[in-house]
Amino acid sequence: MICITVTPVSRTLAKADLLNAARRCDIIELCLDHFINEPDVRDLITAVDKPMIVSCRRPEEGGQWQGTEDERLMLLRQAIAASPAYVELDLETARRVPRYGKTKRLISFTRLDGPETNLSAVMEAAAQVQADIVKCAWPTPTLDAAWPLLSAVTQKNHRPVVGLGFGRAEITFSLLGRKYGSPWIYAALEQGMQAWPGQTTVFELQEIYQCEDIQPKTTFVGVAGFGESQTLTIKVLNAGFRQLNSPVRCLPIELGETRHLAKMLDILKIRALIVQSHQGEKLLPLVEHMDARDRACGHVNLLLKREDGWHGYNTLWRGSLEALQTAQTAAGRKIAGQSALIIGNGGIALSMIHAIQQAQGLVSLCGPGDQTAQRQAGERGCRFVPFQNLYETLADLVILADPNIVAGSRHGQINPSLLRPGMTVMDVGNLPLETELVQEARQRGARVVESAGIYSRLLNEQFKVLTGRDLPAQAYAAILAE
Repeated sequence: MICITVTPVSRTLAKADLLNAARRCDIIELCLDHFINEPDVRDLITAVDKPMIVSCRRPEEGGQWQGTEDERLMLLRQAIAASPAYVELDLETARRVPRYGKTKRLISFTRLDGPETNLSAVMEAAAQVQADIVKCAWPTPTLDAAWPLLSAVTQKNHRPVVGLGFGRAEITFSLLGRKYGSPWIYAALEQGMQAWPGQTTVFELQEIYQCEDIQPKTTFVGVAGFGESQTLTIKVLNAGFRQLNSPVRCLPIELGETRHLAKMLDILKIRALIVQSHQGEKLLPLVEHMDARDRACGHVNLLLKREDGWHGYNTLWRGSLEALQTAQTAAGRKIAGQSALIIGNGGIALSMIHAIQQAQGLVSLCGPGDQTAQRQAGERGCRFVPFQNLYETLADLVILADPNIVAGSRHGQINPSLLRPGMTVMDVGNLPLETELVQEARQRGARVVESAGIYSRLLNEQFKVLTGRDLPAQAYAAILAE
């Protein structure tokens, strides 16, 4: 079930919020702590025919209550007398507010400073105050931080457990909770109406993550990160899985530390992980099997668990090289013998060095971190260009290979004057987004290798590894058109 959290401040507009929420969810949480004036709880509860949770949280529990504690307890008792399906009570409040009528008790345990590790104590304390359901909530910035919360939901307990992660990575927990039988998962009605910063909206849950398709037999493909590019990848892949009637869906993950990552992925039965950032370098130690040419890049962007262990793939250099070769052929040129200036530090830049060297191009490497770029250039047998000498370097091909490279005049940024007519420019650091530098290159008369074309090749290769089939063209086209 989906629970939409409603946080009205006005008694006048509260019913409208409840009616809008009722159309999109199974259960509604009405937060009383946001009201400016005291609400008529009984009137609001009867406004919709969906089950309702009533809560009134203090700031130390992430709420907005500004009145006295006696006033809050009185409001909660009045709410219980109105017979909502559930009332949310923290442990301290639950000891002062007895069970009444048919209203079930949702006992919440909230920490704003970090995850709780002693969950057995939490469950025991909740049982002592007659909990029907236990709610655990704390920050979940990474998979490590969310792990105790995931354990609480996925393990068998005497009482059902719902969980709530604060921060953008909360969606990770919600989707896993959906798979593992959490009584409900939380969402906001829309942007600007979140109960806490970064709360996922019901639109995102349904349209991007397709949460209603997620069942106990669903298999997850992890996608590392929460940026615009990662969100687009999830939308495209989910559309492809759905068109093939495949029980696979994407799960966004903020990786954090990787020491225990393999163990956590195994426990959660996540058999594939897609990476679109520098994290591809630090995931190499997890890889047990990898093509020699892919491993030579020093970067991995797809991991797949097979019977003999984790297999690593670098589809970035292959897809990028194919797109570049197509563009050069159309212009009557070849990569071989041309000078290629690769700009960036890290695994994406290393992947592009490998790609151009495979096509016998002449590679120069330049990055904001001179020491890193010099070391990597030496290891790969290519020319090193100090960042301060960037604008004195002539090149036939300019490849932007770092998501942190942006247009500007500060150190680490690139002045668009670098981009000249006759050059071929390609940006693989922000696929499939078209950055300001790519737009400037086109306006200045350079030939641009379209980011969308590179991205489609890259994504199709990943989809083929995961499913053995090509990504349905209509899935990619429909999402990209948005």
